[in-house]
Amino acid sequence: MDLKEIDLKYVLHSYGREYINFKYGKGARLYDENGREYIDFTSGIGVVSVGHGNPRLADAICDQAKKIIHISNLFLIEPQALLAKRLVELSGYDMRLFFANSGAEANEGAIKIARKYGEVDGEVKRYKIITLKHSFHGRTITALKATGQEAMHTYFGPFPDGFVYAESIEQIPELIDGKTVAVMIELIQGEGGVEPQDKEAVQRLSRELKKRDVLLIVDEVQTGIYRTGELLASNLYEIEPDIITLAKGLGGGVPIGAIMTGLKDIFKPGDHGSTFGGNYLSTRAALEVVDILEEYKDSGKLDERMLYFERELKKIAQEFDIFTKDVGLGFMRGLRVSQSDRVGDIVKSALRKGVLVLKAGRGTVRFLPPITITKEEIDEGFDRFKEALKEI
Repeated sequence: MDLKEIDLKYVLHSYGREYINFKYGKGARLYDENGREYIDFTSGIGVVSVGHGNPRLADAICDQAKKIIHISNLFLIEPQALLAKRLVELSGYDMRLFFANSGAEANEGAIKIARKYGEVDGEVKRYKIITLKHSFHGRTITALKATGQEAMHTYFGPFPDGFVYAESIEQIPELIDGKTVAVMIELIQGEGGVEPQDKEAVQRLSRELKKRDVLLIVDEVQTGIYRTGELLASNLYEIEPDIITLAKGLGGGVPIGAIMTGLKDIFKPGDHGSTFGGNYLSTRAALEVVDILEEYKDSGKLDERMLYFERELKKIAQEFDIFTKDVGLGFMRGLRVSQSDRVGDIVKSALRKGVLVLKAGRGTVRFLPPITITKEEIDEGFDRFKEALKEI
């Protein structure tokens, strides 16, 4: 049996895979088993933030693996404490953290915090959470129900009660009632079409929620850790949420999720937990990722590369009439396609030309390159992408 046959026989068919066997990578470049090179504009769906084969990250992981990979959260974990301190200091928010293994887990934890906040003397007083249409918050049962896409609710019910979906940021205040405890939003909807929220509308919402004692949860699973140019998109929007969730780029490829919250005493021992969350390996990796990206930001290179990527993407949007506009912020970008059924064709054609891009909602081709991508890698990737567009 070849590798494809083994995969098809033994792995559940929950992904529409491309059967390319990547063997190694360097920066934004990937190489398959035949030695063919690809430019990666996906970074593993926003995960490989410091590039493939990053030597600093590899050394940190190797060094930690030789010492301790995992104990349990019943004991002090040095890199976990140091990572929490770094993220709080860099964010500028007065918060504490809980560490999990993924974005879905982080969002589940955020929902639990909100639900506990809605209890008074052990009795449920407020439990409803408002989210947005076209949102995506994860694939566990509760995170899936929090996701404002009806197509994702087709199976797996009955779902937990208490989620309300708003058409827009502006509609949220009118949906708040006496049972509402929180609002959960993405500042840029990733799966929902790389759609940024209006900054002033978000700021008005934040002020309104504070007046009404309704928590603001910002899902930064994809937007966080310098993806939009700042540590958090919340910094860029100049708001201070009550709860922020992180994952994806935080570990540079090592699974880790995190909840940041200003409700610093909301949990008591036993209210929440994770066997693997925040262990030595994942938090040591995340510390190195944060160091690398903070230095990159301070050098000015991050802002410079983001502006260059944006400029080149706009040129493509103008050159090819299949696109109606470019969308997104920082290194979370998209091209809206006039005929949404052509997105799959574009993604496949790009792959044939040696560049990886993604599909997203609202007929969008999505770009999530490594945050440390070079100008040369950007140029090469867009050259190949234009060849793919000409082909179709």
